[in-house]
Formats: sequence, C-alpha cells, structure tokens
Amino acid sequence: MRRAVLIAVAVVVTIVAVVFTFQRKLVYFPSPGPVPAAEEVLPGGHDVRLVTADGLLLDGWHFELPDATATVIVFPGNAGNRSGRVSLARELTARGLSVLLFDYRGYGDNPGKPTEEGLTFDARAALDLIDGPVVYFGESLGAAVAAELATFRAPKGMVLRSPFTSLAAVGSHHYPWLPVKALLQDKFPVTERVSGVDVPTVVLLGTKDSVVPPAQSREVATAARAKLVEIDGADHNDEVLVSGPQVIDAVLSVS
Repeated sequence: MRRAVLIAVAVVVTIVAVVFTFQRKLVYFPSPGPVPAAEEVLPGGHDVRLVTADGLLLDGWHFELPDATATVIVFPGNAGNRSGRVSLARELTARGLSVLLFDYRGYGDNPGKPTEEGLTFDARAALDLIDGPVVYFGESLGAAVAAELATFRAPKGMVLRSPFTSLAAVGSHHYPWLPVKALLQDKFPVTERVSGVDVPTVVLLGTKDSVVPPAQSREVATAARAKLVEIDGADHNDEVLVSGPQVIDAVLSVS
C-alpha cells in the first residue's frame, strides 16, 4: 500500500511539474508567418513597425483614415495572427474609424515568446504608434491586455469581447484537477484592473461560449460598470463575435 501511495504521489508531482514547465504552451497558440502586406488585405493600409521597451521590433498593419474620430487598437486573443482580424478592420474602416492590427511577440513574423509582461510591453508599443483618440478593442486574452493598458493610459472607450475574470479563473474552469492559481506565472487579473478604470466600456459575450464561461464575462462587465451585450447562441470563435453587427455597434458606441 505504501508503495502504491508513493507511486501515485510521484505521478501527480510529475504531472504538476510538466504542466508548470510548459504552461505557456497551454495559454498561447501563435500562428507563424508569413503575413501579407497591409495593402494586400485592405486598400490604403500600410505596414508599421512597433518598438517595445525591451527592444523587440514587432510588425503590424495601420489602416488610417484622415477624418477618423478615433483609432481602434485591436488586442487579439491567444491564437492565430492579425490575418484573422481583417474582417473586423474592414467593417470598422467602412464606418470611418482608423484601425491598428498588430501581432504580439511570437505571433505572425514577430520575434520573442509571449508572456504577460511581454504582452504589456507590446500593447504600450502599439499605443505609442498612435496620435489622437484611441479605442481599445480586446478579444478574450486581448481583453486582459487592453484592461492592463487602460490602467496605464485611459482610452476614449473600450470594448472587451469574451473577457475572463483572471487567467487563473478560466484555467481552473478547464483544468479543475490542477492547482492552477498556484502554478500560473501569468496572472491577467482583469476584474481587478477594470474596476479602477473609468471610461465608456462595452462587454460582449456569446451565451454558448465554450472557452470563457459567460458568467465570467458578466462579472467583468459588473466590475467595469460596462454595458453588457449578450449574443444568443454564439460560441467563442463564431464570426458574429469577430466582426458581427453587435461588435461593430459596440465599438461605434464608445468611439
């Protein structure tokens, strides 16, 4: 019996150690490049280079309109690259808003490896590129990035799509058998951060979201004193949550 207990403990310790070592591979799912030039995906776009505080050069696309009331900085989720956000940029520019799409470190053609601190540097580098009023649009993990940036410099308005309350909370939802909070190196405490930000904010969620529990997004909306928009039947990656009419209307309402 003692031997069996020791073996079981050893297996658990090994699993925990492996998860701790490779945890960021369970959080970040970058798609590599190559990524096309901005003008190839939307007329009038141009390629831009972001310079981070820790010395990385990151690529992005700027779709700039001369009479825009604001620039929407898009903070992507944890998967893919900026090519997957073209439909959002197309819809927003068609309504008179400038848009900045960029990739975090390790995504697209960019160097580096994503971490919470690194994404903070990346977000601030994106903000440095824009003159004039800005709106932050954060999707899922990007909502956490936008929330942190808002504590550094408040935007004109903010839209958080499918936000989680914290990385530990959403991690515990998917891995209830692991001591997620104790293991995590990256925290992303969204509700804590948005509670201290006073800007017009909209929280969007899909009622059938299988990645971020809708209850967590509702909690973020409460903490942010935000308008809550629920899209009935929508799952996390459905197109209606990427660039659907409710998404566009939400951005316009805070622009």
